[in-house]
Amino acid sequence: QVQLVESGGGWVQAGGSLRLSCAASGRAFSSYAMGWFRQAPGKERIFVAAITRGGSASGYADSVKGRFTISRDNAKNTVYLQMNGLKPEDTAVYFCAATGALFLRTTDQVNYWGKGTLVTVSS
Repeated sequence: QVQLVESGGGWVQAGGSLRLSCAASGRAFSSYAMGWFRQAPGKERIFVAAITRGGSASGYADSVKGRFTISRDNAKNTVYLQMNGLKPEDTAVYFCAATGALFLRTTDQVNYWGKGTLVTVSS
């Protein structure tokens, strides 16, 4: 079992920045590829970003490419999402996710979910 706890959400004006953190406990963190998904009110949960087990490769949704950066610190069992240039359409609950697959891209690959942290971007 892996427990994931997100933090760092909040309210920010458009153009601002936030840094989300996801702390993992339980089985070996470095054996999981990690990612972030988000879910806006009334919409489905969608992929945002992912990173491989060792952190050597990452991928992003087109909507956040160039603005968001995912990273991980395996010594601290933590994955981060640095969000810059935030837009109102980034408003959503952001979920941390872990998979035993080599890379994470879709919700059906997820083995463990966090409970989410709300990000609100005002115009």
